[in-house]
Amino acid sequence: MKYAQGFMGRVFTIRLEDGDVLPGCLEKFTREHGIVRGFCIYIGGIDGGSRVVAGPKDGKTMPPEPMEHKLSGVHEVVGTGTIFPDESGVPKLHSHASLGRKENSVTGCIRPGITVWKTVEIVLIELCGDCGIRVHDKETGFMLLEPDKKSEFSSESK
Repeated sequence: MKYAQGFMGRVFTIRLEDGDVLPGCLEKFTREHGIVRGFCIYIGGIDGGSRVVAGPKDGKTMPPEPMEHKLSGVHEVVGTGTIFPDESGVPKLHSHASLGRKENSVTGCIRPGITVWKTVEIVLIELCGDCGIRVHDKETGFMLLEPDKKSEFSSESK
């Protein structure tokens, strides 16, 4: 286990609108507002055609081959995620969501991009202090959170 301690900073309530795309629009918001690290939760509607990663094809093969799932029709969504800077200091969202339509649901990582249908509500909490960065892992190909790795990218209470 690795860990680091930080503290909460600003809290934002955000309403995404029809056609906005996650994770891009939230990452843009963080850059525009000087947010380096954070935690978010969100609920709303996601348009058909959006894609999520819903598991690797084989959990033993490295790097894993992602399985993308394309949504058919509008889905309800509930999701959560963390924002930490990559090795160059750019804030990156890692978010998983559960999406449902009628009796069907899919849960996965939203990194391929999900498009808002009408509205998505987000509560974003800024994390302050030097409490981690995302570092590329050669074996998995993932951008792994390194909570105890110090960086030149600091969050200061605003």
